[in-house]
Amino acid sequence: MNTRLLALAALTAALSMSAACGSQGGGSSAAPVAANETATDMTSETPSAEASESATASASPSVSGSPVGAGCSSLPASGKGSPAELAKVPVGTALSDIPSLSTLARIVKKAGLAETLNSAQDITVFAPTNDAFSKIPKSQLDQLMSNRKSLRGLLAYHVVKGRKAPADMHGQLSSLEGRKLTVSGSDSSLKVNDAAVTCGNIATSNATIYQIDKVLMPR
Repeated sequence: MNTRLLALAALTAALSMSAACGSQGGGSSAAPVAANETATDMTSETPSAEASESATASASPSVSGSPVGAGCSSLPASGKGSPAELAKVPVGTALSDIPSLSTLARIVKKAGLAETLNSAQDITVFAPTNDAFSKIPKSQLDQLMSNRKSLRGLLAYHVVKGRKAPADMHGQLSSLEGRKLTVSGSDSSLKVNDAAVTCGNIATSNATIYQIDKVLMPR
């Protein structure tokens, strides 16, 4: 199996298991999914609206504290896209509600991962801003957008298990893509690999978002 399929399998299996654990509770476990079945399932099936609503209703923010970082000033103080409203919706929806993440939201939708993210339980998403994507040459971005497997592998590199508070952001974290992310700094000066966190600790109903100023490239 090539690297792209492995990344896809890792993302799907990890998010599916996370969603299953959230809906089944602590006493039971989901049946494992073979990696060669995962890619087919990811393309042909998405969680139902009822499943997404159930995950949203049962999940509650477990990360305390307010968003931190200079870029947080761009978040509305109230209404759609504000920290209070983002905490009520799952992360796939939240990405669409934050103006500075509209490009990422479009890419997640293109990859067919919005509902998968919405159904996940307790993850952290490192979210490149619109400005971050603008740093990638258009031809390269267009090529990436045309290859769903590559797109999913890239997105998997931006997600880790668990809801990470700023105090948890240090050392190495394992991405769902399989490779490590290196976190350094503290509070409002956090970095993920070579990307600076512009606004972190944004709580959604099932995840925590850290906006970053560069797209993370697996290495």
